[in-house]
Amino acid sequence: MQISILEKHYDARLPWYTIYPTVPEFSAVVGAETCEKWLRELPAGDAVSLYLHIPFCRSICWYCGFPTTFTRRNAPIHDYLAVLREEIRLVAEQAPKDLPVSDVHFGGGTPTLIKPAEFMALMEVLRRRFALRKTTTIAVEIDPRTFTVEMAEALGAAGVNRASLGVQSFDPIVQKAINRVQSEAQTAAAIENLRQHGIGRINFDLIFGLPHQTVQSCVESATTAVAMRPDRLAVFGYAHVPSYMKRQRLIDEAALPDYATRAQQAAAVADKLVAAGYQPIGLDHFALPNDELSLAQKTGRLRRNSLGYSADTCNTVIGLGPSAIGRLGNGYVQNEVVTGSYSQHIRAGRLATSKGYRLTSEDRVRAAIIERLMCDLEADVSAICTAHGFDPLSFLDSAERLTMLAEDGIVDIQNGFIRLRQEHRFLLRAVAAAFDAHLDRKPY
Repeated sequence: MQISILEKHYDARLPWYTIYPTVPEFSAVVGAETCEKWLRELPAGDAVSLYLHIPFCRSICWYCGFPTTFTRRNAPIHDYLAVLREEIRLVAEQAPKDLPVSDVHFGGGTPTLIKPAEFMALMEVLRRRFALRKTTTIAVEIDPRTFTVEMAEALGAAGVNRASLGVQSFDPIVQKAINRVQSEAQTAAAIENLRQHGIGRINFDLIFGLPHQTVQSCVESATTAVAMRPDRLAVFGYAHVPSYMKRQRLIDEAALPDYATRAQQAAAVADKLVAAGYQPIGLDHFALPNDELSLAQKTGRLRRNSLGYSADTCNTVIGLGPSAIGRLGNGYVQNEVVTGSYSQHIRAGRLATSKGYRLTSEDRVRAAIIERLMCDLEADVSAICTAHGFDPLSFLDSAERLTMLAEDGIVDIQNGFIRLRQEHRFLLRAVAAAFDAHLDRKPY
């Protein structure tokens, strides 16, 4: 990629467009009462996805942008689970009875800090309150540094069938700079334990753009990861926002690579993964040809939601736990971010929704265009607009950034069809941003 084009169009502050409109547009106008109403209006037979946030870690990684809490003790986790079970009850009582569930995702934090017996009990609560099926995907995020054989056994017994392992980098210099020292042996042991207990679908997270990271160290980490043969890898760019996430102030800014080096790191890792037989998925995922993401992309069913890329075709995501984001029929809802405030609401017998967003017809059109761009690197704007009853010309004319992107050879536009050129996939967010009607009002 030409450095001049990268400098002109790349902006690390652009949204990742897992949802649209994005969280800065959420407001307290949408609260608990609205969330209850939207839950009651869910179609009884339509499957949903569940996301459960477990906001605890044994140590805090300085790069992390998610709301988490450090604890050495198990008591806070035990107390939190009692609140989470109560939220599940409150939500299930508002939603249609026996709502079918397609996907369950435990995120964090470190969900596997839950004691094995307590995790089994939590899964029983979910099965009692919702209709989980044999085909339901149950995924858990794992920190290999604290993962035990006993927990692997519990996950297998509870029906977990996908695990996502945080790796980030195998370079010890980088690991020390981000406060996440994790050996190759720890990661390999976690994978072996998972596979021995019937959890064969494995995801890895890698990050580029970290302090002291080089193109060579990124490639070496990717090489080590490939040798363990995960089914898919997410390769994220580190977003340094110390004004928002205070823990990132512990990272040495002078050691961060510039955006040109970041682009080289991303390209080098992508080349390595593709050469190893992984298919590029959207902006930053790679999957083996028989993985659900590869199959969904091949058939045009790839989706993007608050958890990233997914083969899940559900239109509804129910978020549980502090900061969790839900997508209901009429819009988005988000719980209180601070665990204490979240717990107070739930203990008082009310939902913890603190803010949200009611979708307009125009929002839905723009969201559909952005999702197809982020998933397929192309979008038939004319067809999408027509399907939603909108004039395509007004959308194309209002996307002022598109003209510049086309002039610089980043996208091709013909008869309302937009396609991002493969060599410029690193600029995908800039293309999606052309259809973000709220962008100029956001504090980026």
